[in-house]
Amino acid sequence: MNSKERMLTAIWNKKPDMIPVAPDMSNMIPAKLTKKPFYDIYFYQNPPLWEAYLEALSYFKFDGWFIYGTIELKYKNMIKEKKKILIKNKDKIEVKYIYYTPKGFLNTTVVYPKDNPPWVKEHLIKNFKEDFEKIKYFSPSYYTTYTGFDDKEFKKMRNKLGDKGVIGIGVPTPGFHIWQGCFEGGLLGLTYAYYDYPELFDQWAEIQHRDIINFTEYVLKTNPDFILTGGSGAITLASPSLFKKYSLPTIKMISEMANKEGIPVMIHCCGKEKDLVEMCYNETLVNCINPLEEPPMGDCYLKEIKEKYGNKISLMGNINTTFMLTATPEQVEKVCKKAIDDAGENGGFILSTGDQLGRDTPEENIFKMINTARNYGRY
Repeated sequence: MNSKERMLTAIWNKKPDMIPVAPDMSNMIPAKLTKKPFYDIYFYQNPPLWEAYLEALSYFKFDGWFIYGTIELKYKNMIKEKKKILIKNKDKIEVKYIYYTPKGFLNTTVVYPKDNPPWVKEHLIKNFKEDFEKIKYFSPSYYTTYTGFDDKEFKKMRNKLGDKGVIGIGVPTPGFHIWQGCFEGGLLGLTYAYYDYPELFDQWAEIQHRDIINFTEYVLKTNPDFILTGGSGAITLASPSLFKKYSLPTIKMISEMANKEGIPVMIHCCGKEKDLVEMCYNETLVNCINPLEEPPMGDCYLKEIKEKYGNKISLMGNINTTFMLTATPEQVEKVCKKAIDDAGENGGFILSTGDQLGRDTPEENIFKMINTARNYGRY
């Protein structure tokens, strides 16, 4: 099997020729390997992150888990964007983005460091009640209809990836994991706003749900290898009950739509995830779940999850990323073998990390993880 076939077989909860291995290096490792300042990748798109990932894939020779697939929807955009560089030196670039809507403007400030991914210094939403009418214009389904889509970039990505892995398109879900990144004060600011104006969040979730389902319809027309949904910290940043209220209905519909077209759906949810696995098992057609982080970062043990839910859902995970930073190659080999023993029986398992590899993860540890899967993970 080639890497694409191997990954797809495992995602569909079947048995490939060997355990696929796809460590999550979605950001920092590819950026570091370019030997360029990180702001070249994230701000100037030189190269874009997805091309940096392909270089990392060629360098480490694992099974590609390409999550950068995208399409551009066509509609009448009511938002005008302006950006202004506030600071530019060898250590960072600081940029203010201003968005003009029919109801007024919103602005955010993003810092692009030399040696780390970007972070938000000033968030978009300062006063939720006052800003809500402006926020609606970020959801096209609120005010317009789509006239089509452009998938030229997606086709370019798919062509460059070839059979080195699977290409997916990200489809978001409403919920705290998405909203907290918009609020001044982060999760705390969001939480205060939620308890002050719960009815506005219900409206927001409904608008986003329509947007996401419309987007999914176009995504399915491009026939990606998989759809990636969920979101980092979807339960950790909220609660199982809030996730079930705001996110699960959308996930349920996405998984039904995709499976009808023969396209598998994968959920990403770093942090606590055990309750999410149970919900997806009982209430959705989700096909694969990652990264299933173990305590103390999460609450999942691969052996337990495999025994309870592995007959229906395939698993991807869950080697601790902090461990990968500090362990010896011999220790990495040991825990990778245990993960394979715990979840690899009869297929339906992809050896990966419990979230993104840190920037300074020793290369020998990454190579050891890959080689362990290649040698120990054969069926």
